[in-house]
Amino acid sequence: MLQPKRQNFRKAHKGRIKGQSKAGNQLNFGSYGIKALEPDRINARQIEAARRAITRYMKRSGRVWIRIFPDLPISSKPTEIRMGKGKGAPEYWAARVAPGRIIFEIDGVNQVMAREALRLGAMKLSIRTRFVERIQD
Repeated sequence: MLQPKRQNFRKAHKGRIKGQSKAGNQLNFGSYGIKALEPDRINARQIEAARRAITRYMKRSGRVWIRIFPDLPISSKPTEIRMGKGKGAPEYWAARVAPGRIIFEIDGVNQVMAREALRLGAMKLSIRTRFVERIQD
């Protein structure tokens, strides 16, 4: 699973995901991709499950690029613990995803296979997405 090798601070503020994605909103590597339509945090397990679904459907032909990285530590307190006593320990890693952000890109397969592979991958994510393709000149 994806996670940072090291980070400056153990725990992070929650923050808000405001506005459209300023960067990473166009296809840069592959011919096809999926784009986020709503703001949310996507955890490392969801990213890995989507990647596996995509590569399994493509039968390891073609190439997959992951355009997001889970660098936000998400903390939570254990169940049945009373309020107070500070913030909980980091549980997992997540990536902040704004609307318009490209999440996965693929290349080396035809459009029918790409659309189905990315649909299967998008089902593993907790947000609505849209299939996008590079405009051929």
